[in-house]
Amino acid sequence: MGAIRVAKHPWRLTRRRREALGIPYDVIVNYAGLPLADPLVDPTAKYDPNAFNPVEQPREAPVNHVNFTIKETDEDIAARINERFEITETLVESSIAGDATAVIISGGPGLGKSHTVTKVLKEWDKEAERHVFVKGYARATGLVKMLYAYRQANTVLVFDDCDNLFKDELSMNILKAVCDTSESRVVSWLSEGKLVDEETGENIPRQFEFCGSTIFLTNLDLAAMAKSSHKMAAHWEALMSRGYYVDLSIKSKRDYLVRIRQVIQQGMLDGMKDHEQQDVMDFIEDNYMKLQEISIRTAIKIAKVRRNNPNNWERICKLTCCVNR
Repeated sequence: MGAIRVAKHPWRLTRRRREALGIPYDVIVNYAGLPLADPLVDPTAKYDPNAFNPVEQPREAPVNHVNFTIKETDEDIAARINERFEITETLVESSIAGDATAVIISGGPGLGKSHTVTKVLKEWDKEAERHVFVKGYARATGLVKMLYAYRQANTVLVFDDCDNLFKDELSMNILKAVCDTSESRVVSWLSEGKLVDEETGENIPRQFEFCGSTIFLTNLDLAAMAKSSHKMAAHWEALMSRGYYVDLSIKSKRDYLVRIRQVIQQGMLDGMKDHEQQDVMDFIEDNYMKLQEISIRTAIKIAKVRRNNPNNWERICKLTCCVNR
């Protein structure tokens, strides 16, 4: 038998050797399988064939590690989601009051982010004179124009799925100024080109004070993005530090199912009979692995087909809302 080679770090046994010797993963041992009190104290433990023989020496059975993770019930998930949407409504109200000048609401598509914010803002400003939704693509120049138009106090500017703003360094620098926590928030546009206010036809000043509030609705997980090595990570982190960040925390398909059931119970399909609403929910739960998208939008589409085509609605929904391969 050849000489036994002792590893540089003898307490690091391979997985296969630990399994063969029946040694738990959380026990620090030397290369022979002998427990070490502290590898920093005894990092060069020598191999002693007489000290431990896994064949001849009796040993205790390996420890079974029990996973003590407590799984959420549907009621737990519903309570968690409810809490986040309630906080969202509270922050929108704070934006109206001017206390929360920057709010970022992150969550997957079709969860009801826009619906929740719209409901609160419409109750406050029915004629939409003091708030506006900006949806889709926006450039830095358009951003400055909108900020100038809604620069007054007690106004709310909502950017809904304008995710390209978060990927443009110029736009992010402007947003950081707008979302700053200082008493005076000044927006600067020092480009050679002049910007014109489309309402009045006047030139927009190169510097102006912004006194309104901003709300961002995004599908992006900015918290995770801010921890990445992306060149924009520092900007995302800075924006989050200036505002109130809410992660709706709806990640899994089960979360989505609970959320859809939740909004149906809250009256989203009030125009339908109870058994028709149940049909919609049953279809989603039976086919959620095949649906192209699990969202409130999908539930609304299925509900419309159920109402207008009572005889063959399931066939239509399977063809148009599910992945067919």
